[in-house]
Amino acid sequence: VLSKALGFDKMSTKLLVLFLIASSVAFARAEDAAPASSEQPQVESYQFQAEISRLMDIIINSLYSNREIFLRELISNSADALDKTRYLSLTGKLDIGDSDKSKLEIKISYDKQARTISIRDTGIGMTKKGLIDNLGVVAKSGTTEFLKAATQSQDPLTLIGQFGVGFYSVYLVSDKVTVYSKNDEDDQYIWESSADAGFTVAKDPAGNTLGRGTLVTLHLKEDSDEYLNEATLEKIVTRYSEFMNYPIFLQVTKTVEEEVPAEEEKKEEEEEKKEDDVQVSEEEDEKDDKDEKKTKKVTKTVTDWKRLNEVKAVWTRNPKDLSETEYADFYKSMTKDDGGHLSKIHFTAEGEITFKALLYVAKKAPFGLYDKMYDKQRGLKLYVRRVLISDEFDEFLPRYLNFIRGVVDSDDLPLNVSRETLAQNRVLKVMAKKLTRKVLEMLSKLTEKKTESDDEAKEGEESENKETLYDAFWKEYGKSIKLGTIDDRSNRAKLAKLLRFATSKSDGKFVSLESYVERMKEKQKNIYYITGENIEVLKNSPFVEKLIVKDYEVVFMTEPIDEYLVQALTEFDGHQLMSVTKEGLKIEGESKNKLKKMKEQYQELTDWLKNVYGDKVEKVTVSNRIAKSPCVLVTSQYGWSANMERIMRAQAFANADEAKYMHAKKIMEINPYHPLIQELKNKIGENKEDTTIIDLANLMYDASLVTSGFGVRDVKDFSSRIFRVMSTSMGVDPEASVQEEEDDAEEEKSDEPAAPADDGTFVEDAPYEFPDTASSEGASDSSHDEL
Repeated sequence: VLSKALGFDKMSTKLLVLFLIASSVAFARAEDAAPASSEQPQVESYQFQAEISRLMDIIINSLYSNREIFLRELISNSADALDKTRYLSLTGKLDIGDSDKSKLEIKISYDKQARTISIRDTGIGMTKKGLIDNLGVVAKSGTTEFLKAATQSQDPLTLIGQFGVGFYSVYLVSDKVTVYSKNDEDDQYIWESSADAGFTVAKDPAGNTLGRGTLVTLHLKEDSDEYLNEATLEKIVTRYSEFMNYPIFLQVTKTVEEEVPAEEEKKEEEEEKKEDDVQVSEEEDEKDDKDEKKTKKVTKTVTDWKRLNEVKAVWTRNPKDLSETEYADFYKSMTKDDGGHLSKIHFTAEGEITFKALLYVAKKAPFGLYDKMYDKQRGLKLYVRRVLISDEFDEFLPRYLNFIRGVVDSDDLPLNVSRETLAQNRVLKVMAKKLTRKVLEMLSKLTEKKTESDDEAKEGEESENKETLYDAFWKEYGKSIKLGTIDDRSNRAKLAKLLRFATSKSDGKFVSLESYVERMKEKQKNIYYITGENIEVLKNSPFVEKLIVKDYEVVFMTEPIDEYLVQALTEFDGHQLMSVTKEGLKIEGESKNKLKKMKEQYQELTDWLKNVYGDKVEKVTVSNRIAKSPCVLVTSQYGWSANMERIMRAQAFANADEAKYMHAKKIMEINPYHPLIQELKNKIGENKEDTTIIDLANLMYDASLVTSGFGVRDVKDFSSRIFRVMSTSMGVDPEASVQEEEDDAEEEKSDEPAAPADDGTFVEDAPYEFPDTASSEGASDSSHDEL
């Protein structure tokens, strides 16, 4: 910049740079040679300052996205306090006694008038110093300090708290919090704060009312009245803390009817005594008093404690110790599905991340399962030490396993501070990989298990005819396995073994590709398949005629997803999947010389047909795949099949112009042994320009479109051609004009109604006169009935 300003050339600029470098070096040497100063520069240390109220606001509103989390955090803190109490009791460091203090439990209550929610536990409690240190110092976890001390003594403990900020989630719903706490080593103290710059701690003037433990009272904000409701609190607790070790009770109110004795007026009693002159014995008097006692029903409102977590976390137990009934009960309580489960898998995974999992497959697929394929997965629940972290995931399991229900629990899962999401995506992927592998193992075992009805089957029945549990699974979730084969490359080989299809030899039953390979003919190299609308259409398709005649088995694929499946699964067990509707079909045992000779004999016919069809077909050739039909239309090896073209045209947002390059190029294949083809060959030898023969050839093309799975585009031209052929066969001139309708010159008819004659017939011009019923007084109702 300086050289440009002074107008220097390149050489002058280089000299200037060298001069500046030399000057800098000389200056640096002179500075090093100068004597060092004896005085050190004065350094002052400072600490970061923060506006506490603003910092608290950031912590409260930034860490948590869901306000209902506050109750989960408070219950988790109470559970930690109860765990500490239990640990100290078992190690002999604390005597919990036999009184109410020995009950380790959590109680939740609310007061609508005072607009407060209270959470009470009988845990370890906090001293005055503990209240100041644990609640007054942000991000200090008393649980973490306790774990450090316990770890040094090598005692196994798993507590929930990690970060020391879970308590502050209470300010999401409350503007003031009051904490009453009693520790056995100190008096009962009250800690109170409004999430501003400070807090207060005072000795409870009421004395020791707790015995031991902590009571947290939340004074709710104006917009938090929704939590002053039994149903809302129960829903939150059962969602996040249903499987806690300690009982959680909610105070509920209910109305009951009681029978109470009705008091009689004294005056009536005295009058009865005066009027009663009859003397009776004491026994009879007492009996009469009992009979005379009257009761009445009174409605009362009472409070009671309802336990919210009666379901046990069965996944934490050894699978050998659990019965099938316990597994079934847990499934119903977790999913609210009375239909029951088809299969389950219970395991513990160890390695980079250790976790326990209990996974289920429902007997019936949930309604709209495949309509929610791209929604968040809600089937799995992720727990950390039995506290729910999340039950909604984007990609925890592969989307094709969205039918899996169950729980996953880990003690060492890395979470973010709010415990709402995982801190590392990589850990999720590791867990998903292990879960997927276990699910596929479970499904593989289903193929070996027979249904209950099979156990009662007759002796001597072949095992392959018996229905397995996997057959029931396939009816409900077959599309999911096909989707997995398309999407999951790493598990494609395992999923391919789980595929099931009907074949030309399976009598309507669904069989695996493995069993197909076992039944393949000796020299057969390919697995033949055909796609279409339904099995009946495929059975009668002209494409499979030759294969069935030669006793080859053909796989029938009738679902739209099968078209995508065969694009991903090109081979199985070393055998290529070959479509019988596309060109290049290879059938073992076919004589190539014979086919070549036939092509030469019918060269004139194929050339003439190509000339007639023009751009409708790419070429016309002799077929090696049809036995009874005169011709078919096959598609090129690369591109849509006829079935795929039908599927794409049915899409809601299909655009035919955009996908023209994918449309199938049609190839006409003729059967040289069919009488119609042989006669057509003779006819064109006589007169190639005969319009009747051309119409028959075009009609043969239209018929091939329909039988090959395509749709007729030009319906008007198709119908006109049929009528021309019909006219010719009936001796009618196709070009004859249609006779016009003649107008009949008839007189206008009267609008008056026709009158019935005596014999019941109607006379045109005789007007009908209704009888005067008023003048005939003695007439019976029969005349009206006849009318």
